Amino acid sequence: MATVPVGIDQGAKPVRSTVPQRMDRLPWSGFHWKVVVAPGITWVLDGIEITVAGSIADRIRDEQSLGFSASQVGLTASVYLLGEVVGALVFGRMADRLGRRKLFIVALGVYLIGNALTALSMNFAFFAVTRFIAGTGIGGEYAALNSAIDELVPSRHRGHADLAINGTYWLGAMIGAAANLAFLNPDLFSIDLGRRLGLLLGPAIGLAIWGLRRNIPESPRWLLTHGRPEEAERVVTAIEHDVEKHGTRLAPVPDEAAMEFRRRKPVSYRELARVLFRDDRRRSFLGFVLMVTQSFLYNAIFFTYAPILAEFYGIGGGAVAYFILPFAVGNLLGPLIPGRFFDTVGRRVMIGGTYCVSGVLLFVTGWLFAEGLLNAVTQTVLWCVIFFIASAAASSAYPTVSEIFPVEMRAQAISFFFAMSMLFGGVVAPWLFATLIGDGENPWRVFVGYTVGTVLMVAGGVTALVWDVNAERRSLENIAVPLSAVTATAGEASAGGLTGGLTAHVRRTPRDLTRDEYHRS
Repeated sequence: MATVPVGIDQGAKPVRSTVPQRMDRLPWSGFHWKVVVAPGITWVLDGIEITVAGSIADRIRDEQSLGFSASQVGLTASVYLLGEVVGALVFGRMADRLGRRKLFIVALGVYLIGNALTALSMNFAFFAVTRFIAGTGIGGEYAALNSAIDELVPSRHRGHADLAINGTYWLGAMIGAAANLAFLNPDLFSIDLGRRLGLLLGPAIGLAIWGLRRNIPESPRWLLTHGRPEEAERVVTAIEHDVEKHGTRLAPVPDEAAMEFRRRKPVSYRELARVLFRDDRRRSFLGFVLMVTQSFLYNAIFFTYAPILAEFYGIGGGAVAYFILPFAVGNLLGPLIPGRFFDTVGRRVMIGGTYCVSGVLLFVTGWLFAEGLLNAVTQTVLWCVIFFIASAAASSAYPTVSEIFPVEMRAQAISFFFAMSMLFGGVVAPWLFATLIGDGENPWRVFVGYTVGTVLMVAGGVTALVWDVNAERRSLENIAVPLSAVTATAGEASAGGLTGGLTAHVRRTPRDLTRDEYHRS
């Protein structure tokens, strides 16, 4: 007997579709490159924002510019991060209700407006409000875009593509650091003009990508699970025609591979809470641990990178940019080079391994630092090695959360765990490390912070090794059954010919299984 999940409109006519299977059997094409470049620019923009904001901290304190106090400068950073949290939560929910495409266009617009206005700021209140608006746009992008990218990229390429895109945050950091060498050069620009030009760099890139992003279609998976199967068919057919136009012959998808969907109500907060904290609580714990631990490590190191160079090695001013550039290169290459192994060796081994290895290397580096065995160059080299590995680990946290929850609540799940990671890692970590650094007289206090980071990263790695989902090369619908899918029992599935890699589609949904049955499945 077919089961009708909670929230399904029982009066709606069921729809059988092969849209997910057709999307996953596509070869990598020009369409997928557009998906990577246009939506993926978000991480570049965020990298530019964080780098520029950190670099202009001294400029906006100068009386020739805005004349902020040290506490006001610190508060603007917190306001930006708070904006990211609010944007993720608000836009994430809207992305699940209204669609991925609408929201990643709107969120980009909010960011462009917020940051352009920040460059025009003349006082603290205006600066803080516009930084919050810019952060809201970036936070909203994280939720909508991770969902869209996973739903548009074929399953056999999804892991590597996700890691590469998330890793481009560090391309943004490199662009920001290089631009600051010019914009913050007093021989080229005045103190006030230089910081304004730096803040306009991100919006200029975002505006340039606006047209390309508008040509990205809505996710066919989202359309299919929101009662719009005809639109989903048109989008997939258009992509297939474009692929075949370039000489690739696509094998037909058999009708027996189809899934059955029925229109459902939008996911309520109560239903979201039930799935996250009751039905899928192990997956929720996995997502929470992976997101929070990587956020703690990154925010702890990156936001205190300059103070450590200044207090312990005497490196300050514009010279810090020369050390940030190789650090950013290591972070960029991490997801690109070993990233392909997340689709071959597998998620569980690669995520668990990169978390644990980077944690151990952090502990060794911290001990060498405390013993006074490092200088600015060797410290940077070791950081580059650590974060070559840690960057792949951190980049894997976002797609993991995206993959393990159903399409109807995917953006909300991403936004929830992103918010948790920002609140724990973005607020606690920089404050803790800044306190431990102090006046730079006791490196062993900093070693305590490194040890905390080590414990958290190893805990994240062990959690992944034990509880991570083997999502490599599997359809999203196979990993997390859509809430709108009308499924049959295993016996009926066998009789109906639904076999092979689609068996998870026709089993009962996680909401209908007992906890032990679910995790055995």
